[in-house]
Parts: sequence; structure tokens; C-alpha cells
Amino acid sequence: MSTKPTTTDLEWTELDQRAVDTARVLAADAVQKVGNGHPGTAMSLAPAAYTLFQKVMRHDPADANWVGRDRFVLSAGHSSLTLYTQLYLAGFGLELTDLESFRTWGSKTPGHPEYGHTTGVETTTGPLGQGVANAVGMAMAARYERGLFDPEAAEGTSPFDHFVYCIAGDGCLQEGISAEASSLAGHQKLGNLVLLWDDNHISIEGDTETAVSEDTCKRYEAYGWHVQRVAPKPDGDLDPNALHDAIEAAKQVTDRPSFIAMRSIIAWPAPNAQNTEAAHGSALGDDEVAATKRVLGFDPEKTFEVADEVIEHTRKALEKGRAARAVWEKSFQQWRDNNPERAAEYERIAKGELPTGWEEKIPVFEAGKGVATRAASGKVLQALGAVIPELWGGSADLAGSNNTTIDKTSSFLPAGNPLPEADPYGRTIHFGIREHAMAAEMNGIALHGNTRVYGGTFLVFSDYMRNAVRLSALMHLPVTYVWTHDSVGLGEDGPTHQPVEHLASLRAIPGLNVVRPADANETAIAWREILRRWTKEFGKGQPHGLALTRQGVPTYESNEDAARGGYVLFEAEGGDAQVVLIATGSEVHVAVEAREALQADGVPTRVVSMPSVEWFEQQDQGYRDSVLPPSVRARVAVEAGIGLTWHKYVGDAGRIVSLEHFGASADGKLLFQEFGFTAENVAAAARESIAAVRR
Repeated sequence: MSTKPTTTDLEWTELDQRAVDTARVLAADAVQKVGNGHPGTAMSLAPAAYTLFQKVMRHDPADANWVGRDRFVLSAGHSSLTLYTQLYLAGFGLELTDLESFRTWGSKTPGHPEYGHTTGVETTTGPLGQGVANAVGMAMAARYERGLFDPEAAEGTSPFDHFVYCIAGDGCLQEGISAEASSLAGHQKLGNLVLLWDDNHISIEGDTETAVSEDTCKRYEAYGWHVQRVAPKPDGDLDPNALHDAIEAAKQVTDRPSFIAMRSIIAWPAPNAQNTEAAHGSALGDDEVAATKRVLGFDPEKTFEVADEVIEHTRKALEKGRAARAVWEKSFQQWRDNNPERAAEYERIAKGELPTGWEEKIPVFEAGKGVATRAASGKVLQALGAVIPELWGGSADLAGSNNTTIDKTSSFLPAGNPLPEADPYGRTIHFGIREHAMAAEMNGIALHGNTRVYGGTFLVFSDYMRNAVRLSALMHLPVTYVWTHDSVGLGEDGPTHQPVEHLASLRAIPGLNVVRPADANETAIAWREILRRWTKEFGKGQPHGLALTRQGVPTYESNEDAARGGYVLFEAEGGDAQVVLIATGSEVHVAVEAREALQADGVPTRVVSMPSVEWFEQQDQGYRDSVLPPSVRARVAVEAGIGLTWHKYVGDAGRIVSLEHFGASADGKLLFQEFGFTAENVAAAARESIAAVRR
């Protein structure tokens, strides 16, 4: 087989074309064998994916986590074989047996790409549009990382300069999250981001004319992107030469993100299935797979056919990767030699370590003073920001309410922005009113590495973010959500802004730690524990959601056991506890007042503050029993939300003071009184529980 280049602008040989066609038949075979999946897009996108992995991207298949690599995100995660075939061909660790076990139990090739499960997969994708926002976050993180370590370097000369490539489909661009993220990317002028749109005109219900008639390219021009359209070859196949030219042109545009529209024909070149909705999400059928192989010159009687010369050719990506890395390592070492202090900082951050003495900067708040936990959180962030340069974040246009401004004089905004605090490497991110994209961008920032990110909004708007938050937990990403205005206690804004079901529903997400501190000191301890728990090791990191009050709450003496999720805030007096009051957040002080009333009546009462159910459940049984003694069956849980969380803690004799309906527009103190979050009502519930135990 000839290796002579067949184009002048791109070194594209017959072996390259055979490798692309091999990826196509592998995709068809993999779906056909398991009986389900998405073959069509993987077939039509094979030239684009191959061009990226074999001709464009800087990566080393032998070390998929090389910090100097370009990043690739397959936002159209249903077409996972688009990625798996390239990981196999390039030598990332997948082999034919992995493709043969596609979508089966225990395989490395699940139905959608999963971060940490398959080497070379940069992020978990599947819910459409998430990957676009992940890629935007990665591009933001790359710029911030450059600012940490090499801000003075000329454009394109730093070892921290690299590109983020993303392939998205029609579904990704129809989902609102991609619009949010793309708008921000244009505003941020992320010139290191290249988004390739698979414009195949097909979705599950057929031709996209059923749902879309906008000019997508003009939409991206309006966002401020550099836009190109790549026409297919006369036979309808993607043109790798034209695509390569477009990508190279995109890389030269450093003051805008780039959008490349690739007109493709789904399932090309299947004789009967191409350009049909059936090819999107169904196996082609034995006859159509055989017919496709004949068109491409493969033996229709063979499955998973890969010629030795093809795999030998594509595995040269390992040699190219080693060479690219060697060049980068030389540049990186030169940077280290010239910047010893920054190099030391880089080593610390890359190891996941925090600066010496950082904990000493966390404020301790005076007991007795009324402080909103959102305000306490803001003071902690400002204190930590001065000593932890990798910590950055912002909010969805609610910084003044969320108290998430880490540095008022430094905003993450591109060169040319007219605001006086604008800095391409600034500390404070202005995500805009784009909660869903913010959460997914935070995932991308965390995935990129070498920074620690947080983002804030009102707790009620976590609804907008939920899918991305779920993916944070699924990927074990150490992102921190700052959710303020955490109950009906926020007051007059009314039920549209008052969270009721949110705490319980967020606690239902496996791997998400919800932390609802009782006061300023618990808030400080919570931030310290969250930062301590940050880890770079897959499977160990976890996202956190801080639920914080708008209103002021009493401050108690700092207690280190708050980091254990639940602890005895006030012990029973005058004998062993007859009842235990469990509370979180702004309701803790209500439980404390109820305890005082009960104690005055001769009822020894313990108050347990439980800022994090998840942290508490991670403690050993002995500790949990010491906080909630099994012998004390009279219990009351108090939380201004639905009581779903608390049944397991109060048992059959316990009572729950909760809110099982929406709120109202009125002063927060009045609402607490009207809805039963009073010392009198909690004390009455305690007496009922004691009576139930005695029956």
C-alpha cells in the first residue's frame, strides 16, 4: 500500500484513508455486535477525529495526562466510538478486544465516554451540550494557569500554551447550556478553543428541519467567534485537507474562539443507511454493514478487521507523541530554570498541596455576634485568596449576594475589556446569568487541573445546574458550589426564590457533599475541610455544595468536630439526655433556644449540629453513636425544607420539624414563626417524641 501523500496541503496517504475507513467499519461492527449504539456519527466523523488525533493535536498516547497536551472533548458523547476508535488506533491503551466488548459489563468502552474509566477520555459526556461547556471551562483554566506560572511569555511561546478541541453535534448546539457557554467563550475571547460542529442535519426524530431553522454560523458570529464552514468532498465525505486548513487557520486566530461547521452525511458511506435517522441510534443490520464494507474495500465476511500495516501506521502516534513531549520538556525545563520561584509553586500545586500556613489565615469569628453564613464565607474566601493563588471563582451575576468576590480589583476578563479591573489572568470570574453553563465550566476547569474553582448562585437556582452537578459527582471532581439564600428565611422574594425541596434532592446525588453550616465558625471550618479534601487522585475527590444563609444567625464557639459532619453543640445538663435535637444551618439556633426551654422544664436535652450528613456518614460507627446514642430514641430533626433526609435519624418515635410546602413572600422571621420554626414548636415536638418513646 502506497504511503505517498495524496494532497499538497496535508500529508494524507492511502494508509491514512485506510485507517479512517477502518475506524468506520470498527464502529459499525461494534454496534452490530452488541445490538445497540450510535454507529452513524462515528462513521461520518472518522476523518475529523483521525485528523485531530493523528495530524493536529499535541499529545502523548503513552502518557494521557501529560500536562502540556492539547485537550479533546467529545461533546456528542453518544458517538463514543468516534473517540474509542482513535484511542485504539493511536495507542492510548484500548485494543480490539475493548472495541469488541463495546457497551458490555466491565468493558473499557461504555456507551458514553467516562472520565477516569478509559485512558484518554478527558471528561464524561453524554448529556448533550455539557461537553461544550466543559471545553469552555478547560480553555478558561488554561489561560488562568498561564497567568499563574508564565504571564509574561509572548503569545504561543509558553509551555503552558495549548489548545482545547471539541466536537459537538446538532443536539449539543440545541441544548441551552451550549448557548450559555458559547456566549461566555466569545465574551472571554478564548482563542485557545476550537469547536467543530458536526452539521449532519439528522437527529433522532429525523431531519433537523423538524426543530431548527436558525443560521448557526451567524449565531456564533454574533457570539464573537471566528467562524468557518468546511464543505464536504463531492462524494459527501468529510474533506480532511479542507478541515486541516480550517483548523490551522483557527489556531492563528488568538483573540477569539473558533467555530468550524463541518457538513457531513451521517453513516457515510453506508449505501442505504446514510443520511437517515435510523443510523443515528440503531445498529445498521448485518446486510448494511456488509454492503458498507464492500463499498470501502473490506471483506464483508470479516468483523473487526484491522490490517497490520494500518495499525503499524497509526501507532506511529506514539513516536510523534514522544517527540512532541521531548520538545515541550526542553521548553518546560528552560522555563523552570528561568523561574525558580514559580517552578516551586508549580510543583506544589501539581502535587495537590496547599501553601504552608494556609489554615492560619482562616478567620475565627467572635461568639455571640449575628453573622450571615454567606458573609462569613466571603470573608474566608478573601482571606484564603491572599495565600492560595490557585483558588479562583465567582458567581452567576450574584457576587454581591453570594459574597464570592475573592478580589475586587482583579476580574478574569480578556485584553480589551474596558472595565478597570479587567485582567486576562484575574481572580474573580464573572460567569454571567448562566448557572447551568457555570457548573459545567467549573467541571472543565477542575478537569484541566492545577487550579481550584468555586462558583455561586442562589440555592433555588441549583435546579438550573443539576445535570452538571450530577456529573461533578459522577466524575469525582473537587468543585465547590456556593449556594446562598438557603431557605424561606431569605424572606420577601417569595416562593420562587425560596428553596424547599433542594437540600434533600441534592443530598440524593451520590458523591455530592452538601454542607449547611450553622454559623460563621462552622462556615470557616467547612471551607477548611473542603480544601483539605481536595485531591487529584481519581475516585477520591468529591464536589461540595455549601448552603448558606442570607440572614444573620448567632455565632457559637468554634468546634473542630464540625468537620466530622455532625457533633454535639450543646450537651444535656442535669442527667443523661432524654431527647436529642438535630438541626442544620439557620435552624440550629432555634434548636438551641428549644433546648433552653426544655432544660428549664427539667428535660436534659442535647443539641446536635449536623452541617453535612455526608461527612457524618463517613465517620466510624462509634463516633456516630457517640453523637446520636442509640439508647436515646426521642429525637427531633429541624430543617427549613422537606424532611426527607431526616427519617433515618429520628426513627419511629422521632419527630421532624420541616417544611412540606412552598413558602411565601414576607419577612423571613415572620415566615419562620408562621411555618413552625420556633423554639416553642420544636420543644413541643420534643415532648411528643419523649411521650412516644414511653408508650
